[in-house]
Amino acid sequence: MDPVIIVGAGPVGLSLALALARQDVPSVVLDEGSGRDEQRAARTVVLHEDTAALMERLTSMQLDRAGLRWSGWRSMRRKQVTREVAFETTGSGPESEGSGRAEGRKGTGDGSGEGRRAGGGALEGGVAPLHIAQHALTAALRRAIAGERLVRVVVESRLDDLEQEPSGVLAHTRGPRGTWWRGSYLVGCDGARSTVRKLLDIRFPGRTAVERHAVAALRTQLPRPGEALLHRTPPWRTSGPSVSEVTARPLPGDLWRLDWLLPPGKDLVTPDVLLTLVRETLAGWSGDAEPVYDLLDTGVHLVHHRLARRWRADRVFLAGDAAHLLGALGTQGLDEGLRDVDNLAWKLAVAWHHGPHEELLDSYQAERRAVVAARLRTADQALPSLRGGKNLRAYVSGSARSRDALLADGHLGRGALGAPGAYTASPLTPAHTDSVVRLETEPGAQVVDVRVTAEDGSFVRLRDRLGRGALLVVLVAPGTGVWDRKHWVSAGIMPRLAAAVTALPHPAELLVTEDYPGAAAHTVLLIRPDGHLVTALNGVRPSELYGAAEATLGAPTKTEAPTETEAPAKAS
Repeated sequence: MDPVIIVGAGPVGLSLALALARQDVPSVVLDEGSGRDEQRAARTVVLHEDTAALMERLTSMQLDRAGLRWSGWRSMRRKQVTREVAFETTGSGPESEGSGRAEGRKGTGDGSGEGRRAGGGALEGGVAPLHIAQHALTAALRRAIAGERLVRVVVESRLDDLEQEPSGVLAHTRGPRGTWWRGSYLVGCDGARSTVRKLLDIRFPGRTAVERHAVAALRTQLPRPGEALLHRTPPWRTSGPSVSEVTARPLPGDLWRLDWLLPPGKDLVTPDVLLTLVRETLAGWSGDAEPVYDLLDTGVHLVHHRLARRWRADRVFLAGDAAHLLGALGTQGLDEGLRDVDNLAWKLAVAWHHGPHEELLDSYQAERRAVVAARLRTADQALPSLRGGKNLRAYVSGSARSRDALLADGHLGRGALGAPGAYTASPLTPAHTDSVVRLETEPGAQVVDVRVTAEDGSFVRLRDRLGRGALLVVLVAPGTGVWDRKHWVSAGIMPRLAAAVTALPHPAELLVTEDYPGAAAHTVLLIRPDGHLVTALNGVRPSELYGAAEATLGAPTKTEAPTETEAPAKAS
C-alpha cells in the first residue's frame, strides 16, 4: 500500500511521521525548506505532561522538567507586594511563609485565600510544564527520523496541487525535486497558511491578533532561578508602552524568554522600545540595580484564534496550525497539534493495515475539532473580561472565576483553558451496559499514568505502552506487584481475561496494575492507543469487552455481542 503523505516538516508533521512509523506505517514528509531549521532563541514552546510524554516516546529522549514552577503576583508599587499567588507543580511539601519561595505555598499576602483557589493543592504531585526552544525539539525529531526506515523526508518540495482518487491521493510538488507523489492518505501539517487547506477550499474563520506580545530571549540571572514568573500590572513602568502583563520562562543555561502583553493596536515595536522593556523589567524584578544580561533574540508574537470548518476531505486531513490557531491566556497551540497527531496516527494505522474504516477516520474531526472549539470558546468569552476589567463571573463559572486562576489554567495546562480534552461525546463511545463502572477518569478522558506489569513481567508506566497501535486492557489486581508474574498469570481470572483479550477484533496488550484511582479490585479497563479511556467493566466480561473494542474501531454496535465461548478469532 502507498505511504501516507505528510505536508510540512514542523514539529507536528515530523511527530506524525514518527507516530505512524511506530505503528508500521510508512510516510513521505514533504519539506518545502532545506531540512535545516532556523535557530531562534525567542521561538519556544511549552509542553504539558501528556504532550511531553508523547515527545519522549517518539524521540527516545528524556526531557528535563526539573525545577520549573509558576508564580504570579500583583503589586501596587515597586517593592510593595500586596498579593502573591503561588502555583506549585513539583509536588514538594509546603514551606514556611517567610521563606520567600513559591514552592508548595497555599496562599500569601493579604490573607484572601486567593492563592489556595488559584494554585495551591490542586497541582500538588503534578508534572511541571516543559519549556524548550522549538528548534531543539525539531532537531530531536529529525534525529529520531534519521534512523527510521519507514520515514522519508524530501526537502525543497513545495506542494502546489493535489488530486484524490478512490484508492489514494496524488500530490504535486515544485522545486528541484518537483514531481507527482502518490499516497494512501495525505495530512496537511503545513501551518497557518496551509496550502493543503487552500487547495481543498476549506474556510478558516476566526479572529486576528486577539493578543499581541513583545518577546525577548536573553541570558541573565533572576532572583528566582528556574522559576517561571507572571507579573500582572507591573508597577515599574516609566517610559515604555503600557504593558498589563509580563511573563518570564526559564530555559537551560541561564536563558529566559520574556513576554510583554502589548495594548491593542498596531503601534510599531522598535528595538529601542524592546530594550526599554527589558531594562525596566529586569530592574523591577531585581530591585533598582539592573542585572547584567545578554540579549539574544527579539520579536513580536501575534496570537490568532481560528478554526477550520472541516478537518477531513475524503483521504486528506488537516492537523496542527493548518486546522486551528490558538494561544491567548497562556494556552499552547503546539500542545493541541501534538494531540491531533496522537488521535489521528492510530486511526490512520488501522485503516492502512486493515482497510477502510470510515467511521473511525471521521471520528478524528468529531473528537479533535470539538475539543479545540471548546477551548477557543472559553478563551474568547473570557478575554473581554480578563483584559478589559469587566465581570469575569458572567463568562466563566466555577473555580476559574478568579483572574489569576484562569491565567494559571492556561499556563499550567489544566481546566477549560489548558487541560487535555476529553472525548465525552465521541462517536466511538460504546453502548452502556450494566457491567460498566465509574472511575475517577471519565470515559473519553486521558487515563492516569499508573505503574503496570507488562506481558513480559517488567514494571513500566502505562503511558509507555501507548502509541503502538494496540488497544490496552488493564486489570486492577491489588497485591500482584509483590509477586513475580509467573505466580499469578495462570491463576484466578487471568486465564479467562487473557482469552478474551486474544479474541478481540484488534490487537491488544494485557497489562496488570495494583491500583487505579476509583477502581475496585478486578476492574477491567479498555484504553485506546492514544491513552483515552474507552470503558471500565466490573470483572471479566468477554462479550462487553468485545463490543466496546468494536465500537472503538468505528463499527456499529451489535444487538448480540459474541459470548465468551463464541468470541471470534482476532483479526490478522
